[in-house]
This record gives sequence, C-alpha cells and structure tokens, in this order.
Amino acid sequence: MENKKQSGIYLGIDLCKDHVVLSYYSRNMTEPVTFSTVMGEDNYCIPLSLAKRHGVGQWFFGADARKKAANHEAELVENLWEKALGENKILVDQQMYQGEELLFIYLNRLLVMAQQMYANRPIAKLIVALPDVTLQEVELLTSVANRLGIPSKNLIVVDHRETFYYYVLNQDSRVFLHDVMLYDYTGTKLYHCLMKRNTHTTPQLIQLEEGVRAFEGEKLDYDFDQFLQKDFEGQTISGVYLTGDGFDGDWMKHSLATLCRGRKVFLGKNLYSKGACYAGYIKDGNEKWPYTYIGDNELKLNVSLKVLSSSHMEFVNLISAGESWYEEKGECEVILDGSPEFECWIQRPESRRATVEVLELNDLPKRENRLTRLRISATPLSDKEVKLVIRDLGFGELAKSTGKIWEHTIGIA
Repeated sequence: MENKKQSGIYLGIDLCKDHVVLSYYSRNMTEPVTFSTVMGEDNYCIPLSLAKRHGVGQWFFGADARKKAANHEAELVENLWEKALGENKILVDQQMYQGEELLFIYLNRLLVMAQQMYANRPIAKLIVALPDVTLQEVELLTSVANRLGIPSKNLIVVDHRETFYYYVLNQDSRVFLHDVMLYDYTGTKLYHCLMKRNTHTTPQLIQLEEGVRAFEGEKLDYDFDQFLQKDFEGQTISGVYLTGDGFDGDWMKHSLATLCRGRKVFLGKNLYSKGACYAGYIKDGNEKWPYTYIGDNELKLNVSLKVLSSSHMEFVNLISAGESWYEEKGECEVILDGSPEFECWIQRPESRRATVEVLELNDLPKRENRLTRLRISATPLSDKEVKLVIRDLGFGELAKSTGKIWEHTIGIA
C-alpha cells in the first residue's frame, strides 16, 4: 500500500463468542501479520478464557488459562464477552468481579503479549471486529479501551461484513475483478455474503448480499456442492473466501472442484482480523479509497450546508454516508446572512439529487446582518436520522450570545 504516513500500529482483533484472533499492520508491511499460538503454525484462535491462580492475584489467559484450570492450579472463567455485556458480577476464587473488569484483564494480557510482535510501538488504532455491532457493544469496548489507555478516537468497532469488504479490496485486483463470495461455516450455520462492486459510480459503491443456512449432517460435501451450484448460477464470481471451524478437516471433495472452477479460492481463519487492520489504516486517512460501502451500521445519507466562502458558494459536509452512525459526528460555525433560517441538504449516496430542508430559528433576536454566529452540531440517531443542534454564539462584544439552542431531526425514509 502506498502513501503511508503513520508509524503507529494498526491492531486488529476479531472478537468472537469463545475466541479472538489478533493481527497487526504498519507502514512498510506488505500485509497484516497474525499472531499464532504455536510458532511456525497457523494456530490463530486464542480462547476467550481467563483463570486466576488460587489464593493469589495472578491471572492467565487463553489456552494457558484452560491448562492451569485443568491442572487445578487456577479457577477458570469463560464466556467473558457475554458476562461483560450482561453486566454480571462473577465470583472468582472467593472474590466478586464485574464482567467488564474481567474483559479488561483479558484484553490487557492480550495487548501485553502483542507488544512483542511489534516492538512496543504506539497503537495508532485498535480495531475490534464483531460478528454484528450494537451500540451497547460499542459503549462497552469504549469503556474497556479507555481503561487500557486507548482513547476513544483511537478505537474503531466494525462488523465482520465490513472487514470482509476491506480485506478483499486490499488483495490482488484479479480476485475482485468480478463478484466475490464469502462462506463462514461456524457451529451449525453456514453464512454466505456476496460482494458486488458498481464500477459506474464515483466512488465505486459496494453492496453485500448475505444469508444464513442451517448446515450439518453426514452429507456436508454433497450439500455444500448443491449450495455452491445454486449460489453461482447466473453470477460471475472471481474469488471465494472460506473461514470458520466448520471447514476444518478433509471433507470437501466434489464441492472443492466446483469452488475452484475458474475462480481463486482462499481458506483461513484470520480474514476478519486482517480486514480490521486494513479498515483502521484506511479510515485513518492514510490512502485514497475509491470505494464506499453502505452496511447495516453505515449512514445512508449525506448532510451538508451550502455556504458562502471567499465569495464562492460551496458545500460544507456535516455527515458522510458510509461512516458508522455511532461514531460519526459533524460540527461547523457559520455567520447568518439574511433571515433567521438556513438550508440543509440531504442526499443519498447513490443519488445525484438532494432534498433541501429549511430550518427556522424561531425567537432569534433581531440583529444587524452578519452579526449572528451559529455553531451547528450533527449527531446521528440511527443510520437514517440525524439530530442537528444549533447554538446562538452571538458576535463577540458587538452582539452577546442569548444561549438559545434549537434542535431539528432530519433524515430519509
């Protein structure tokens, strides 16, 4: 990747129900590197387990925690993610702990271990990938990150779909010459996600079509082959990625032949953590990115103001489509010219047309023209709604601020 300007580390963590996968990326690296629990092998999954040695304040994590517990040296705690989200109190070695505190201890041990991989260089961004993202999960991870000494601005939370998007588009362009398919076989579920790229828009709009099937039994190879033939019918697919524990073993025979027929196929368990690294690097503005992905957590609208600057009319963007709605915020200050109102432009990313809403500032005191300064703050309420807060700042000694605040909610259907 070119035009690298940061020397810090982009640390990607794939955080799943019972394990994590850890990768890192930095300048001058051709691709992210994934930590393996066994030197020289692709053992990437680190159990989401913690254990406390009996009678002392010594903690172990991952496979080491399970080993110490099996040897009766320590008390094991599992399901850390669920316990932290549930705000549970957990009794460990006759002492009560909050679930969030145990998650903090685990992640702290994980980051200390990771430091040996990148020589203790500073973390530019910590990117956590989850199967799905909720506001509660973001708030929990933000709290834990702050305890780890990582400020909120250096934390990014993304879902697996978004990391898949970032990972694929950082590979050889021959892989995504046409559509790309992902299969994630975990437990008894087969998740599939088809990535389509619209080359006729600028930036190119990326769409993901997904679904889940029940997948178990004695005819896995036959059933998977049938799924593939159905999924590939009428599609031009240049790349396929397989991930998840379900693909372990040597059960793919006929299905593998169908997979590889005119396509590039990849199998691995670190796609999400590597994709998280790429997501952090690109979101940090390190390179021009000619794509836009609009997923479940991404904003579906652009919000702009039309202003006069240096005798030229221009648009000031407050909210950008494609950004995570729970992270994006916008703010600007303007000088009111004319009547106590301003125009807000709302536009879908796939459309060239915009809807214009006129927002009135009721009860604004009468002043001479251009003697009212306003601060306009934009905060998303969801992926389709944005709250605007307008504050009267006055104009220094010439016009004192009234302290008035106006709120407007705008959005798309």
